[in-house]
Amino acid sequence: MRGTVTDTRFNQRITAFVEEHTPRLIEIVSDLVRIPSVNTAPSGTEKECQLYLADALTRLGWEPQLYRPDEVAGVPEHPLFWPGRNYDDRPNLGAGRKGRGGGRSLVLSGHIDTVPVGSAPWTRAPFGAERDGNRLYGRGANDMKGGVATNLFVLEALHHLGIELAGDLVFESVVDEEFGGSNGTLAGRLAGFNADAAVISEPSFLRICPAQRGGRVIHIELRAEAEGILDEGGLGKGVVAQLECFLRKIWEFADQRRKAAPAHPLYARHAADPVPVAVTRISTGPWGNSEPIAVPGKCWMEVYLQATPGETGEEIDRQFHSWLDGVVAANPQVFSSQPVVTFPNRWLPGSDIPVSHPLVQELSECVSSVLGRPPAIEGIEGPGDMFLFQKSFGIPAVYWGARGGNTHAADEYVEIDSLVAAAHSLILFVCRWCGAVEGPSVDGAVSDKRKVEETLK
Repeated sequence: MRGTVTDTRFNQRITAFVEEHTPRLIEIVSDLVRIPSVNTAPSGTEKECQLYLADALTRLGWEPQLYRPDEVAGVPEHPLFWPGRNYDDRPNLGAGRKGRGGGRSLVLSGHIDTVPVGSAPWTRAPFGAERDGNRLYGRGANDMKGGVATNLFVLEALHHLGIELAGDLVFESVVDEEFGGSNGTLAGRLAGFNADAAVISEPSFLRICPAQRGGRVIHIELRAEAEGILDEGGLGKGVVAQLECFLRKIWEFADQRRKAAPAHPLYARHAADPVPVAVTRISTGPWGNSEPIAVPGKCWMEVYLQATPGETGEEIDRQFHSWLDGVVAANPQVFSSQPVVTFPNRWLPGSDIPVSHPLVQELSECVSSVLGRPPAIEGIEGPGDMFLFQKSFGIPAVYWGARGGNTHAADEYVEIDSLVAAAHSLILFVCRWCGAVEGPSVDGAVSDKRKVEETLK
């Protein structure tokens, strides 16, 4: 029997499965959080998580492939490949299952790497997967092991409910998304794990996000003469005068960006600043009594800026260099030398697909049936790998995932009820997009639900 999201009994059967097996979804997230998979670019520790996922897929009858991103044909030569990364023990994972025919295909994608724990103090164990009420804490719980767990849970639901699909379904877990990597997602496309559309289960806060901003990380080094505290001429400012001038002027650049950036409808209502500019790090050297007290002669800063879909990296860089050159030229008494500018990561372009696309509209209908209201359809606030699907390979894609907080910060968490809603919606959407053919449960895992189903007939 073919099941659809308008088939009441079919929906009730899926709802019953999700309700009963919510502990399994939490278990998958917890297991993944407890296994560190930290990206410490250019290296990382993603392998053990990938092996966990490969084992789970194998038990479902899938045939997962583990492969190095830089060994996929065409990856090292591709213009979007970012060199200098080390992929020892950092495999991508990809798996596909052919449908019965006549349906659309879909990729469920996610990245398994996380940012480091960092030096800020945590009140929860970073890899403890501690639960407190509706929150599950840990590095990567929100970004994005919750999403990877959601994708695996979808496959388990299809398996245990005996649901076959008309269209092909692809599952992938890629490495090296953080720090502007994107080589893992690029490798997945060139390795052939593609489809008619893709859902990337990033934490979208239960919004459907057909657009992402672009992003650029800029490192600036300021240089001046270092000075001791007993010099004949007295205490000078060293590099601090340059830092002071830069911090005053950077907000003028942020204002220029807001005026120059084109408006985008998916950011018009919820984004107070559609193209934010932020100073994310400042350092003049090591801290503590191991260092002598002196006026610093060098300062390193990190600036993070974002862009709307349609802006190019070349024009963003040109705007920044033009602004910085103007600041230096206008303050020759402050800048004794030109600041050194480097780009540690790739430019991540913004991208989008129309809200009218069937991927967006059909997913919205499935989400509405779970939430009881239409989901917000907005652009996500940061850059990611979605541009590789949309811009580089012509695959319509959206972000869809749970709600959480403290992403990239201490005490990161995901909200469990939103994780369940995201998974439930995604199961319905996979069945709708790919075309579901419903059969009996394949094992005893849901046998106790048959009584419930009998009352619904």
